[in-house]
Amino acid sequence: MDIEELQTFVEVADAGGVSSAAARLGVSKSIVSRRLARLEMELGVQLLARSTRGAALTEAGATFRDYAARVCAEIDVAREAILPAGALRGRLRVAAPLSFGPTHFAPILAEMARRHPELHVQTCYSDRFVDLIAEGYDCAIRVGYLQDSNLIARCIGPINGKLVASPGYIEAHGAPEVPEQITGHQALMKGTEAWQFMDEDRIVSVRPQGRFKADNGIALVAAAVAGLGIAYLPDCLTYDSVVTGALVPIMTSYPPPPAGAYVVRPQGQHPAQKIRVLTELLIEYFGQSPHFAGAVTA
Repeated sequence: MDIEELQTFVEVADAGGVSSAAARLGVSKSIVSRRLARLEMELGVQLLARSTRGAALTEAGATFRDYAARVCAEIDVAREAILPAGALRGRLRVAAPLSFGPTHFAPILAEMARRHPELHVQTCYSDRFVDLIAEGYDCAIRVGYLQDSNLIARCIGPINGKLVASPGYIEAHGAPEVPEQITGHQALMKGTEAWQFMDEDRIVSVRPQGRFKADNGIALVAAAVAGLGIAYLPDCLTYDSVVTGALVPIMTSYPPPPAGAYVVRPQGQHPAQKIRVLTELLIEYFGQSPHFAGAVTA
């Protein structure tokens, strides 16, 4: 029984179709179909019920999928064990935020690929919430406040933020001094979110209002620099604009609650070496970059 056939079957089962699995694996749909046909022929059972809508597991396929996934995981562990010390190979699929993933995380992933010529790195940059298991990612880099989930998370660094506005906006409209005054200003938002601030050891929530919204942090920085309103953003996005004076920190007596950046991965008995290496590189970067405050060492 070919390990590639098992891996392909698991990908099709998890992706729900041949096309999605082919995209994950980086091969053609015809190759995926041939591997599935060979596996079913060898086993003598139908694993997938195919239709125009995709591929659904049969009863036998649902049973076999869990065994196949465990075998594939054990093979990956065995491959890691016999590689030269520090060497990585195979595929690493990572989901990263679009707001500052290309500027801050992309160089780390590129350096990882440079150090490991046999490693294939695929990164999806998006500010939407990515389902790691359903979409076949090994891990994701997430920032902010982690929601409760069945994922395993490792903090790689702090993400601090502040309320900012342009000097022009402040001159024309003033600046809020306490959270309650925010509703009297134009807020630059992603949607209908609440903004939270620390009043000593108490968290204060505010529902801001504004006419400019964007689902990307870099777009909100541009709007703030243009004087369209006040923005509640992480320091890693506003750092350069604050240094140049294009943006000014406001209401500094009420900072946002501390947040963090995390590498998250699906649960499993053995975290892949490639994920551990990426995590350590990111922790090192957070400790050295002026865009982030402080390092996490544990």
